Amino acid sequence: MLPMDSLPAPAAPPALTLLAGVTVVDLTTSIAGPYATMLLGDMGARVIKVERPGAGDDCRAWGPPWLDGESLWFVSVNRNKESVTLDYSNAAGRKVLHDMVRKADVVIVNLVGRVQQKLGIDYAALKAIKPDLVFVSLTGFGLTGARKDFPCYDLIAEGYSGVMDLTGEAESPPQKVGTPAADLISGMDAAMATLAALFERAKSGKGHQIDIAMVDSMTRFMSPRIVPYLGTGEIPKRTGARDSVIAVYQAFDTQDKPLTLGLGNDAIWKRFWQAVGQAEKGEAACHASNADRRADRAAIVDDIQAILRTKPRDEWLAIFMQAKVPAGPVNSVDDIARDPELLARGLLYTAEGGGRRIPQVGLGIGIDGANATYRSPPPKLGEHTASILRDWLGYDMQAVAALRLQKLI
Repeated sequence: MLPMDSLPAPAAPPALTLLAGVTVVDLTTSIAGPYATMLLGDMGARVIKVERPGAGDDCRAWGPPWLDGESLWFVSVNRNKESVTLDYSNAAGRKVLHDMVRKADVVIVNLVGRVQQKLGIDYAALKAIKPDLVFVSLTGFGLTGARKDFPCYDLIAEGYSGVMDLTGEAESPPQKVGTPAADLISGMDAAMATLAALFERAKSGKGHQIDIAMVDSMTRFMSPRIVPYLGTGEIPKRTGARDSVIAVYQAFDTQDKPLTLGLGNDAIWKRFWQAVGQAEKGEAACHASNADRRADRAAIVDDIQAILRTKPRDEWLAIFMQAKVPAGPVNSVDDIARDPELLARGLLYTAEGGGRRIPQVGLGIGIDGANATYRSPPPKLGEHTASILRDWLGYDMQAVAALRLQKLI
């Protein structure tokens, strides 16, 4: 039995339709771009994923882990899309792509600018075909600057951003974040910028060029660490996440499992000490402010750690919940899959589609009391090629057959 077998079905329709009528042509691969277009698809947009014949999205080959021969990384970011195979590296294939662009609202690419121009899929080329197009370029370093043509992956962007330098214990090497953070954050930026551009286009009728750089997105993510440095000259160091501006804001050991604890203001500080039966420490004048507590952080942390080791984690969590003290478990992925609240909110589910069962993590955004986003499973490679060409572009059977004969689809 697999973990997904215990998950509920996706939330009942109707799914979110805020972007109904918007068509996105997705020329991206890997994680960042596909994540952006999945978010748009979750909101109701029609997403047509254009892939290389025979190979498809790079992420289709990223495994193990596999599920029925399909990459689970691919499955995680490609629901609510239709897959078309098309080789647009030559004039005949590019003509088909341009026919798609004429009928689209949004095109998103993740090739560097030089390659965009070489393939004729840069903003200038596509704007000539569709003047009101929203064009999204999502690359490692953006469309300008000395690094604009450098290749990039999530790992590279995390290193550039500074997040790796501040992740991990003081004596350990720099660590990557445990999920492709730069991919996901830049993907969210691409989706957000697309929505803003569509909103403005509805008023002006004008298209827009969006330039998203993974390094920029991930660097902005580091703002709460960069800005204090800029204002003080003090360089933050890797400490295992125990150097927050909040005096007590970290993980602690208990009698069995670790928990997190955030004593973010004076009232919470007092409630914590009341909850552990030492109310007088919460009233001590020497620790009355966060600045006072930061100055004596090491001693305070040692004191709290000694107390928390006396009871099991779940007993402490119940106590802190009752006292309204921010605390929580340090969940592993299998803990998350069993979390009753996440399951109740419909965030985790297993969907039926295409003769297979597929686990998913939902959008997690409620709108007007609804959060259903699932309409279709991640597509098989080229699954919708014929229907898109015939029903959407109006190609006849002979034209489709000719494209097949030329191995363009």
